[in-house]
Amino acid sequence: MWKKSPLYAKILIGMLVGVVVGIVAVSAGIGWVVSDWIKPFGLIFLNMLKLVAMPLIFASLVTGIAGLTDITKLSRIGLKTISYYLITTVIAIAVGLLLVNFLKPGKSFPEEKRIELTEQYAQDIEGRKITLDDLKSDGPLQFLVDIIPENIVSAASNNSKMLQVIFFAILFGLALVMLKNPKVEVVKDFMAGFCDVILKIIDFIMQFAPIGVMALLAGLVVDFSGDNVADSLQLFATLGLYALVVIAGLLFMALIVYPTFLRFFAGIRFRDFYKTMFPVHLVAFSTSSSAATLPVTMEQVEKGLGVSNDVASFVLPIGVTINMDGTSLYQAVAAVFIAQVFGIDLTLGQQLTIILTATLASIGSAAVPGAGMVMLIIVLNAVGLPVEGLALILAVDRPLDMLRTVLNVTGDAMVATIVAKTEREIDYVPGMIEDTEE
Repeated sequence: MWKKSPLYAKILIGMLVGVVVGIVAVSAGIGWVVSDWIKPFGLIFLNMLKLVAMPLIFASLVTGIAGLTDITKLSRIGLKTISYYLITTVIAIAVGLLLVNFLKPGKSFPEEKRIELTEQYAQDIEGRKITLDDLKSDGPLQFLVDIIPENIVSAASNNSKMLQVIFFAILFGLALVMLKNPKVEVVKDFMAGFCDVILKIIDFIMQFAPIGVMALLAGLVVDFSGDNVADSLQLFATLGLYALVVIAGLLFMALIVYPTFLRFFAGIRFRDFYKTMFPVHLVAFSTSSSAATLPVTMEQVEKGLGVSNDVASFVLPIGVTINMDGTSLYQAVAAVFIAQVFGIDLTLGQQLTIILTATLASIGSAAVPGAGMVMLIIVLNAVGLPVEGLALILAVDRPLDMLRTVLNVTGDAMVATIVAKTEREIDYVPGMIEDTEE
């Protein structure tokens, strides 16, 4: 029964068991059992996620860029595709930041708990203040200098320097595209195989996710509640508000931003587009994987919206690799939420860093369940936030992962439709979907 259950069901069960174990331990006055014997398994799960962060983003980026194969496509259709993907990603992150800064879901934590968490990580916070003071003494273009690594091995050994790894991966991928030497094909095949290996490792890690989530949540309830079980209710109320902020951002993108792009750049009716995409949404929601949904996406975009196979087969696979609007929006909200919980005020510069980091991280985010959480670690490290804050949001991550995957595949289809329109490779007539159904 357990082996046949889908992973999301196992994680949900793990969440429930973790909450129950935490509450029982607090009620029985044996919270130390959770802290000493259960919580460490959650920390092991976190460490495994951190372990694959660097190789995942490097392998995914290089493989995705090298897959373009033809530099002339990159100069025209490829440039259009990447530009639209990056624009919508930046918009999604900006929407997330505006909502989380305006609604401040993390501020609903009780003041005494926020002070408790701040004291617990006082040394880390002091270290960030010192770093911030150092940054203030640097010039305005220091962030550009910091992106360029002087030693890629050193950068790869430090998750806080992931932007430098991303920069090197982009250079590496572009070089693979431009070189026509047969020996380079061996490198491409190696990187593709390496990427598959890393994704398989993530599969292994996600099999441990139910236990890891259970341990993290049990430890979180014990740490948060102390001797008072009622305090844990405040935790879940806060998580509910955080989830609503993420959902509001996803809905804004799906119902306002995307229809606006479709109307002005492609002439596609809102109703036609979403009626065509409905089967894709169901698959994306159930699998939480853009890659698994890709065959359905291509079929619906070609047959339902009239996009040519040439455009769909080029734009959509790239989108699976580099277009993660929903994931990027969630990363921005999650990062600021965690900062609010820990009582850390992010500067404008740090929030701009979130936009830059989340945009670049989304390019290398693998289209599989769990990869978004790995990429969030990169964003947290980039602005100096405690990775332990992931424990706060894991409880509601799975349903949010399903929803943000729906937005990811919707964004892929939207850009494919726009690119096809600009290339005059779309056979769409308003109302044709209704006519076909009749």
